[in-house]
Amino acid sequence: MARTTPHDPPPGDTRPLYGRIAALLLDELRAGTIPPGERHLAAHYGVSRETVRQALEVLRRSGAVATDRRGSHATLPGRPVEAAESLTFPVGARPVDPYAVDRATVTWEAPPPEHARALGLAPHRPTLVHRYRSVTPDGRSLRTAVTSFSAVALAEVAELARYRDRADGATPAQLRRAYDWMRKAGLSLHHQDAITQVGDASSVRVTRRVHDQYARPLEITDLVVDAERDALVYEFTLPAAG
Repeated sequence: MARTTPHDPPPGDTRPLYGRIAALLLDELRAGTIPPGERHLAAHYGVSRETVRQALEVLRRSGAVATDRRGSHATLPGRPVEAAESLTFPVGARPVDPYAVDRATVTWEAPPPEHARALGLAPHRPTLVHRYRSVTPDGRSLRTAVTSFSAVALAEVAELARYRDRADGATPAQLRRAYDWMRKAGLSLHHQDAITQVGDASSVRVTRRVHDQYARPLEITDLVVDAERDALVYEFTLPAAG
């Protein structure tokens, strides 16, 4: 029986070519049968190297694979789920749709009034504000999030403080390890998540408040998810009983 190729998708499969390549690539990675290198992958699937790069980027964004600095070899990450890097910032920053496109920026501005109150900031006092958006390849919004950081977080977490000088709203913000940075600064994190319906209930809002071991507020995030197109998944790892 002839092997099915990405160019001959089954009926009803409307994914772009790089999306079909991403799915095939992940299956072969798990099976350990994939040839290394973009050039070999392109020949293996009969597609261009650019299509292979797009497929790898889809898998990298979803956390399914990691690539080395040369970009020539893909492997399953194999990272322990309890590693600090597995704490996702902002809340819900891993869309269910593996083909979603994420964009995140930071600004130095007065946060929303409810954020200022939660963080103990004086009205109109500026702080670091992080905005996150996830959309489908055709531009439909899946989820949006706005995060404001407290004065404590910026004073004690050096990696966050460095963003003040480049918080122009245009520079991409790589804050996925924000919770890891807080822990490295000696802060114990307490997360409180509240989930409410929005409007006609086609969307849900998750409000996350994080404070440290001294009950000082560190950040607050408001995430809105389109419940008709997306699903919010919470994942926990509990330590073994000691």
